[in-house]
Amino acid sequence: MGLDMYAMVTMESPAGAVDLKTEEETELYYWRKHPNLQGWMQQLYYEKGGKADSFNCEPVVLISDDLDRLEADVENGRLPDTTGFFFGVSDGREAEDLKFIARARQALSEGKTIFCDWWR
Repeated sequence: MGLDMYAMVTMESPAGAVDLKTEEETELYYWRKHPNLQGWMQQLYYEKGGKADSFNCEPVVLISDDLDRLEADVENGRLPDTTGFFFGVSDGREAEDLKFIARARQALSEGKTIFCDWWR
């Protein structure tokens, strides 16, 4: 048990930026126990209008501006310190996030929708 996080891609155009449902999706990236990224995505979820009481299994769409912001925050060590039950600790592998961002930008350039989801 623990914090499993996924970036998914779909060719579908969701109706909104949060809490979306898709028929067909594929995995773009996977993280295990990276709570600071979880905290960053949680903030983004609520900024985009998310209403869930708990940010668990609540997807959030990422657009180019979000990726730019995430990249800047990763490069400048600004992912928020985040804790939670079974989350573990972020261990300095944030450079891996830059690989995800590059893949996500490529997917966006191909017309795909990117979203992150947790505890799938």
